[in-house]
Amino acid sequence: MAIRNVVQVGDDVLRQKCKPVEVFDEKLHLLLEDMKDTVKQEQGAGLAAPQVGLLHRLAVVDVEEGYFEFINPVIIQQKGEQTGWEGCLSVKGKSGIVSRPMKVTLSYQDRFGEKHILKAKGFFARAICHELDHLDGVLYIDKASHIEKN
Repeated sequence: MAIRNVVQVGDDVLRQKCKPVEVFDEKLHLLLEDMKDTVKQEQGAGLAAPQVGLLHRLAVVDVEEGYFEFINPVIIQQKGEQTGWEGCLSVKGKSGIVSRPMKVTLSYQDRFGEKHILKAKGFFARAICHELDHLDGVLYIDKASHIEKN
């Protein structure tokens, strides 16, 4: 597998809406493996396709609960609120305070096109929301109430 370059804020691809994934093939599997290697190398909690320059509705999340691949994800329910610091692999050197749901229920497909439902809470829910925002061209800095340089 390969480490992909992470696109930085200012690149137009980060501000575009992604298209649904329709083909579940070896090319998709290789992309997901590259994204897994990249998020681990960068020591991030997640990575969305636009962050590696591709306008596909897919993201990976790597948190305490494990490593997850979300293709064509949709939040179907959210509850509560949490506010805390976030950073982003595409916004180096900054972090900000962002409010997110405390719990989310997510509908998504896996790398083979199978549909799943997942419930997440706490930091896991925060990471999912952060990555799904990328799929619609939204960055955490757009939602942050306060931003600081690290």
